[in-house]
Amino acid sequence: MSDTIASCAGLLAAAERLHDTTRLALAALMTRDGKPNAALIEAHQFVAHGLSWQATYVEALRQTLAWARKLQADGGLGVAETAMLRLGFAEYGQQLAGGIPMSQSEMIRPAEMGVPAEALAHYAATPALAALSDRAALEAARLALVGELAEGRFGALGLDDEMLDATREQFLRFAAAEVAPFAPEWHAKDQLIPIELVGKLAEMGVFGLTVPEEFGGLGLGKVAMCLVSEALSGAYLGVGSLGTRSEIAAELIRLGGTEDQKTRWLAPIASGEVLPTAVFTEPNTGSDLGSLRTRAVREGDVFKIYGAKTWITHGARSDLMTLLVRTDPDAAGYRGLSMLLAEKPRGTVENPFPAPGMSGAEIHVLGYRGMKEYEIAFDGFEVPVTALLGGVEGQGFKQLMETFESARIQTAARALGVAQNALELGLSYAKDRGQFGKQIIAFPRVHAKLAFMATETMMARQLSYHAARQKDAGRRCDIEAGMAKLLAARIAFSNADCALQIHGGNGYALEYPISRVLCDARILSIFEGAAEIQAQVIARGLLGRIN
Repeated sequence: MSDTIASCAGLLAAAERLHDTTRLALAALMTRDGKPNAALIEAHQFVAHGLSWQATYVEALRQTLAWARKLQADGGLGVAETAMLRLGFAEYGQQLAGGIPMSQSEMIRPAEMGVPAEALAHYAATPALAALSDRAALEAARLALVGELAEGRFGALGLDDEMLDATREQFLRFAAAEVAPFAPEWHAKDQLIPIELVGKLAEMGVFGLTVPEEFGGLGLGKVAMCLVSEALSGAYLGVGSLGTRSEIAAELIRLGGTEDQKTRWLAPIASGEVLPTAVFTEPNTGSDLGSLRTRAVREGDVFKIYGAKTWITHGARSDLMTLLVRTDPDAAGYRGLSMLLAEKPRGTVENPFPAPGMSGAEIHVLGYRGMKEYEIAFDGFEVPVTALLGGVEGQGFKQLMETFESARIQTAARALGVAQNALELGLSYAKDRGQFGKQIIAFPRVHAKLAFMATETMMARQLSYHAARQKDAGRRCDIEAGMAKLLAARIAFSNADCALQIHGGNGYALEYPISRVLCDARILSIFEGAAEIQAQVIARGLLGRIN
């Protein structure tokens, strides 16, 4: 075990040097006067995003090694964890040299990012890379790990916190009993998650996990949020996502609200009495919030809202909209945007928006069901001026950006839940399915898939916990949160795809849960910042840290 850790430390040092070389090469290409140049980053978008993926891999290796070292120090580095360490470092180490898949059709290689041939050759010749990539040792690691998985051992998380362990176990038990048995029917019938279940989650504190105790919440940190989100999402992504809108709304109000707004809204949000929804996206803007056109026209003591929004999750059954609007039509880009805390009556499936000046229709979707998606049109919908977040116009975009770190960390956790669910479904089927006189888990192409699914899930998990800890410590973590979301979303879909492949033709049948999980997994690299936008943000941040 100590030899494996030593080899991983050597490979990490080499990977860090390779990344430093890449960053310097791309800084010369995409910065001016020591600052990232937006036009140049866009012109060289492919390699800029490659830098983001490379940085994400290096950070994942760094956090995975830190996890293993801590387990070793505590006497908890076992067979599964050691196998994961070798498999993860060997595969990511080789991809850093040969090419990282940014998507199913886009591979980025060091030479394309300006890495000199000599530097690349020096990295590829790292003795630790060869040692970790020994074919016989890798196959032994796969077999050892799959043996552990088959016994229900998926690797120690390394939380080292009894409260966090207990919280995770509580929600895993709840999800197994109250969510997983019913998820197939909710998905198949495209039903709203029962309000009774929402009430149970409220009693457990899901909607106020990170809300300060003084405002009626539990006052827990982002690591706890990750554990709860993963546990619930592993049973059904929709249930794991119920708390997302509450997290966003509470963070907006806590960070940017007036004292009256905090007193008015935080406790009801934390208790689940008020269900919020995020109303940001517009039909023709997507991620380009600077082009947002929905207007808020002030008339006396109210704003009248005109425009259209789309992809509004849980829009009908919500009581409060965090509504991003343009209050200054003459201010270009982000400067004219404001955030409103717009109260609305709770609707139903039959009459989703029973409010004057407001109408909408459902968007039918492949997966991520249970809360339903809507388009909403506003035609004079009235919001009191007192609902302006912070009481100051023009701060909406800035206020929203302050919540993105938490939202992306939580999305990474939701992706981890989906990834773990896919792994478990694939594993169960591989153990039960017999072909050619043996369980299919015995075939190398099957157990290799399962071993790497478990490995990548743990690596993304440690990266997500790192981002959460940074946030809990009050440190800026926009890059780290983006990396966690970027990697975990890719792994969720990869795991679901591999698990379906293990099922063969049965995986394509609606009666098998993996078909639903595949649909759910696909959305994760799109919402809360599409993968391409995420990579753009990370690249800009990395290039800004050169000096």
